[in-house]
Amino acid sequence: MSVDALLTPSNLPYQLPDFAAIKTEDFLPAFEIALAEHKAEIEGITANPDAPNWENTMEALERAGLPLNRAASVFFNLQGTDSSDELDAIAQEIAPKLAAHSDSIYHNSALFQRIEALQAPADEESQRLLEQTTRAFRRRGAALDSAGKARLSEINQRLSALSEEFGRNLLKDTRELAVSFDESELEGFSPSRVEAAAAYAQAVDREGYVVPLELPTVQAEQAVLTSSEARAKLYEASQQRGQNSNAEVLLETVRLRAERAELLGYTTHAEYVIEEETADDVDAVRGLLYDLAPSAASNAKAEYKLSAEEAEFSGEKVEAADWPFWESKVRERDYALDDAQLRQYFPLTRVLEDGVFYAANRLYGITVDKREDLVGYAEGVDVWEVKDHDGTGIGLLLTDYFGRPSKRGGAWMSSFVDQSHLLGTKPVVINVMGITKPTSGEALLSLDEVTTIFHEFGHGLHGLLSDVRYPSFSGTSVPRDYVEFPSQINENWAFDPSVVRNYARHHETGEVIPEAMLSAIEASRQFGQGFATSEYLAASIIDLAWHSLTADEAAAVTDIEQFEQDALQLAGLDVEKVAPRYRSTYFNHIFAGGYSAGYYSYLWAEALDADGFDWFEETGAAGDAASAESAREAGQRFRDLVLSRGAAADYTRSFETLRGRAKDIGPLLRRRGLAGAI
Repeated sequence: MSVDALLTPSNLPYQLPDFAAIKTEDFLPAFEIALAEHKAEIEGITANPDAPNWENTMEALERAGLPLNRAASVFFNLQGTDSSDELDAIAQEIAPKLAAHSDSIYHNSALFQRIEALQAPADEESQRLLEQTTRAFRRRGAALDSAGKARLSEINQRLSALSEEFGRNLLKDTRELAVSFDESELEGFSPSRVEAAAAYAQAVDREGYVVPLELPTVQAEQAVLTSSEARAKLYEASQQRGQNSNAEVLLETVRLRAERAELLGYTTHAEYVIEEETADDVDAVRGLLYDLAPSAASNAKAEYKLSAEEAEFSGEKVEAADWPFWESKVRERDYALDDAQLRQYFPLTRVLEDGVFYAANRLYGITVDKREDLVGYAEGVDVWEVKDHDGTGIGLLLTDYFGRPSKRGGAWMSSFVDQSHLLGTKPVVINVMGITKPTSGEALLSLDEVTTIFHEFGHGLHGLLSDVRYPSFSGTSVPRDYVEFPSQINENWAFDPSVVRNYARHHETGEVIPEAMLSAIEASRQFGQGFATSEYLAASIIDLAWHSLTADEAAAVTDIEQFEQDALQLAGLDVEKVAPRYRSTYFNHIFAGGYSAGYYSYLWAEALDADGFDWFEETGAAGDAASAESAREAGQRFRDLVLSRGAAADYTRSFETLRGRAKDIGPLLRRRGLAGAI
């Protein structure tokens, strides 16, 4: 059967999907077969005449649905990275069916009764699996009456369709709003970047030069374009996304989420979500955001003053679109940091192989080698094999770093295969970014892009180094406010002296980055944090505000822009000329990406990251005096306590075991220049 490539384990190493054998027209029939098979497996569990035990109920449930998982992992990865009208149409049809199928499992009374009758084995992972599965069934409506279950299923199907529609609309708007320029408007771009803009224009069948939009409000190119009009074109186009296409989608989403929360016994969607997170409750999250907001706003205003003074010397003013440009000029003036000059030392290949992979080898003993015999799903996707210190194969990493019109914005990690001892599977993970591909030569990266590559590989390590029995606990299957901990702590290695000198070399001469540049990068780390923290907090506050509405309150909201302004004013974060990192109509994280009521998680996890990296420095694993032996010992401990455990161990206890105490928020406040804010 032609659908076998989607439904059966691949014969390629580590069960890497055989992308060459997968056809778009196979997805719908594959989903139909897989859904029917999974339904039959569930019926087999509930019809088992034997008394429920761990093997015939819980482990059978963990083994069930593998063909569906295979088809879904391939489909949704491809739709995000290399979408088409055909894939979007399939998603529109299949998303509600998948939601209904999931509900049919969680609303299966016979299955829930078998689970409630179980006693788990004594090991912590099994105990946690029973506890979390039981809670998941209750949170998904297992205890509701038939009318409640029916309404809940209706809501879930509609929310699934709305999520898919939001993402589809955003991708369409992002493509259509990509900004056309004349060559004269591109002053500040390097010759290679101008060529890339011309190539992108050809790819989208336009004349002249086109700059695609990135996911956040502020576009990276605003920092280099010398024309204020050109900067404004990018900035304004960015904020137009979703204004027409997603307004009603997001309002309906908010209303249905609030209704669902009340149906399940919660006051708000935020309360429902945060119950599963490591944060204590909604008040704890709101308290952190609101406590930091005034100091962040104050710092941002001080930074604006510096930028405005610099612009005044040139007879210009700083509008919202100009802030990144003049901030870069202040950075260049005060710290001798020039973005174009810095990029010369960060060619993509060196950053990846001599930086990201080198750091992983130094800490965890793993090696990463390209598999030329294995191919990805699109041009430019590379496949790498990851091996342990003893040569044992760990899994595969796919890297997809260059932007394309068919790829949604942002950067992320996902997986095609999850690690599980129960299933005998090893991980196949993917890292995705949207770097502008040069027409010739090596891609030269900005400091932010370097950091992002390390960040996403931190997620990759979480998936690759997983060492759990149950697939439900594999890798990144952890709370949102914990999943960013491994990724954010991996960012620290990007500019740690023990790593950066190994990879930061001039792309033409091979010269190691000068010490003066490294010192300037370090000295400038807090500059710009007022702006960065304010735009992040603003997005987090908007997310929490939407999802702290009761059903009645949600029904009364009609003006999205006014709602955003009110939420920011209430938090003391209505900073002139600083827009939220994402406005609601293009806030993909919370309306199509699984982060609803959870965008705060980056900051929550950064508290773990900042404190945790202090531990690496204290052990001698990081910094100028770092030793290879100390790095390997510390890396192994971090791997054992955090990276390998997924959701199989208590998150707070794992961190406290690593650190020797509870987390301290002080390092985070110092890093962001907010010491004294709390």
